[in-house]
This record gives sequence, C-alpha cells and structure tokens, in this order.
Amino acid sequence: MNFVALVTYLLVMSITPGPNNLVLASSGVNHGFSRTVPALLGMSLGLSVQVGLLTVFLGSLISVIASVQLYLAMAGCLYLLWLSWGMARSAPASGEAGGAPMGFWGGVLFNWLNPKVWLMGFNIAMVFLPAKMNAWHAGLLFAALTFIIGLPCIALWAGSGVAARRFLASPRRLRAFNCGMAAMLAVTAIWLLLEMLPAQTLHALPQMI
Repeated sequence: MNFVALVTYLLVMSITPGPNNLVLASSGVNHGFSRTVPALLGMSLGLSVQVGLLTVFLGSLISVIASVQLYLAMAGCLYLLWLSWGMARSAPASGEAGGAPMGFWGGVLFNWLNPKVWLMGFNIAMVFLPAKMNAWHAGLLFAALTFIIGLPCIALWAGSGVAARRFLASPRRLRAFNCGMAAMLAVTAIWLLLEMLPAQTLHALPQMI
C-alpha cells in the first residue's frame, strides 16, 4: 500500500470545497462552531464507517475479482484524473444554511446519500487495498485514517467558515486554490497508475511511443 499517496488523496478530498464543507462552513457562520459539532462528527464518522464497510465488502471479493482488479484500479486512477480536471475548472459556489443546524444523524445521512462520497469510498477500497492484507484489517485501517485525516480538515471549514468563504469568494483565489489541489490529485493518480502497471508494460511504453 502506498501510504503517502493514500494520505495525500484523503487530505485533498477532505479539505477541498465540496457539499460537506460548504454546509459546515455555512453552519459555522450561522450557528457557531459548538452547534455545528454534531454534524461535524456525524459526517466524519459516517464517511469513516462507509469507507471501512466498502473496503471489507470489496476485500472479501478480492479472489473473485482478482482478474479485473488491475483494470478497476486503473479506472479508479482515471477517475482521479477526471476529478482533478473538474476541480481545476470548478466555479465559485454559494449557499446559505438556514433554520436549525444539522444534527449528528443528519451529518451521517448527508454522506451516505451523497453519490460523490460513494465514489470516493469505492475508489479508496479499489485503488489502495493491498492484495495480501486481511479485508477486516484494511477496513479498520482505512476507516481510522479517513476519520483522523478528515475530521481536522472539515473542522477547519466549520471553525473558520467566515474567513474561508470570504477568501474563496475571490474568483482568482478560488481558481488558484482549486488548481493547486487538482495538481496534487493528478500527481497522486499518475503516481499510483505507474506503480500498478506491470513492469513489462512500462518497459514497452517507449517502444509504443
């Protein structure tokens, strides 16, 4: 398992602007940090459990899908490249959170009903799951890493919602931020892709070119 690449992927996916972070930022502005904590914990735990269960489920099928694992992992890396392209081209988003703040279970369900979060969890399981690691051990490890890395990132959005939203309100700053995060994600995808390709394929690339 490429631990550095996994941490980079989780960091980029957790700290970049997205539905979860925008909701938490809006909640932090309108309701304060303390009233946003339940949703913050719900989102963190919900995502961690989701990643862990997906890892266990896919890991238990690894013997069945071993013949196509390389292709699935390559598809995951291509998805990362596509995601980085979309991230670099993303436009400023806006939104306000009104009424009562989202609660703990609201934060959990917000993740489980988000298609992008499902893609993220599936991608983590298929790209980073070591072939010889027990699926339950990998599930616990990935869930713990997702929680440890993701919680501070989204807490930053909740705690400094006003500053973050004011900073990202500038199109130039938002574009620079998104392009920087997109570049990190693209490098991670290419790095993983080169690691997964068989050695003979890499040696044949110059001749194919």
